[in-house]
Amino acid sequence: MLIKHLRPSVKKILCNMGTYKEFRPIVTTKIVNMDQFRIERDTFGDIKVPADKYYGANTARSLIHFAIGDKNEQMPLPIIKAFGILKKAAAKVNKTYGLDEEKANSIIQASEEVIDMKIDVVNFPLSIWQTGSGTQTNMNVNEVIGNRATELLGGALGSKIINPNDHVNMSQSSNDTFPTAMHIAVALELKEKLFPQLNNLLESLNKKSEEFSNLIKIGRTHMQDAVPMTLGQEFSAFSQQIKFSIDRLNSTLPRLYLLAIGGTAVGTGLNTRVGFDEKCCKEISILTGLEFRSAENKFEALATHDTLVEVSGALNTLAVSMTKIANDIRLLSSGPRCGLGEISIPENEPGSSIMPGKVNPTQCEAMTMVGAQVMGNHVAVTIGGSNGHLQLNVYKPLIVSNVLRSIRLLSDSIRSFNDHCVKGITVNQGRLEFYTKESLMLVTALNSKIGYEKAAQIAKKAFKENTTLKEAAIQLGYVSSEQFDAWVRPEEMLSPK
Repeated sequence: MLIKHLRPSVKKILCNMGTYKEFRPIVTTKIVNMDQFRIERDTFGDIKVPADKYYGANTARSLIHFAIGDKNEQMPLPIIKAFGILKKAAAKVNKTYGLDEEKANSIIQASEEVIDMKIDVVNFPLSIWQTGSGTQTNMNVNEVIGNRATELLGGALGSKIINPNDHVNMSQSSNDTFPTAMHIAVALELKEKLFPQLNNLLESLNKKSEEFSNLIKIGRTHMQDAVPMTLGQEFSAFSQQIKFSIDRLNSTLPRLYLLAIGGTAVGTGLNTRVGFDEKCCKEISILTGLEFRSAENKFEALATHDTLVEVSGALNTLAVSMTKIANDIRLLSSGPRCGLGEISIPENEPGSSIMPGKVNPTQCEAMTMVGAQVMGNHVAVTIGGSNGHLQLNVYKPLIVSNVLRSIRLLSDSIRSFNDHCVKGITVNQGRLEFYTKESLMLVTALNSKIGYEKAAQIAKKAFKENTTLKEAAIQLGYVSSEQFDAWVRPEEMLSPK
């Protein structure tokens, strides 16, 4: 493996372990002496671990064997927080099954510090691109909690007063803890990040729909003029898209709330106690405020991740909706003089480095780029979900990291799009009236009076001769001036009669 392909943080750690002698720290980096390491042991033997880190041998080996990507490719922090919640819950339950109270309490306290991110994130440095079960991250958290709990009991780091396997991972396996953390993390991110932003956007769109309810404009189909509608009706479609997206995401929650914990290695629950799974889920529900419960079929919970594929599908649909909304808004605001220009969007920043005064629909552009990325994330999730083999899906880190990334990107971009674009949309009423008056498709109102074919002749004549519909209709002798004025009224063309 070439040193140049490693993350700087990983290079430094591996160099200090003696793995890469050619690494040279940058000037601002303090050179770590060999006495700033401790020796930890796992089933493969001894290995050097930085003395100031809470992680242990498993994490150190993972940094060597999975030095893939940069900091953006590290395991998402929501997964680490979810593991903290799980480990705290498991320790509380294990205490009822005989785990020494002092040891259990130290695990609980260390887990709380993980949940609250009071333990420095440098202790969770592992790459997404690791074992497909997420074993290295489960052990990373076990080691951090174990060493911190050991420290709380007055022991030295690495002394394993609290053993990462025997105590922190008691009645657990990576095969059931990682999928449990996946569900907890995704559910919390939906609740805390995405749903609030979707509700805020829905409120803004509803306000715009009501504000624009009496402003008549020309609709467009096939990017061509169509019959009249109101701008409020146009915005009501956007509102409905968001409402449906909220409904779709909510519909995934009953399955997202099912947790794999208690299934251990293959779903049988080997090395757990009767009731361990239900008790853990109850504790997790108390800690999160969400209605988690034990999965009815642990074999499915370990072997498949159809639920997260479903969540990703709902996020993908939301990305499709947001792309449609953003594109429509940038079309309606195009111009300001040589485009549609029916609405104006906020002017947030200069739009060009060469064209003075130019303002671009940058929030729409950012939103649609996020939409494209989320659609790509869903492809990866779909492939990962479809490749579960036998009793274990081993694409877990890929799946959850992409789902979490989609949630974060959509949450942030929707907030930005709402705050810096939608809320500030105004109407160019003169442009609406001009397009409405000029539209040839107003002739549709004559269909029930003179028939489709005669109405079509009027439209074609007006277009070819560059006259008004009224002039063409009178010249063809199909209607009188009075009849045309009575029958062709945009305000009467907005709903069924």
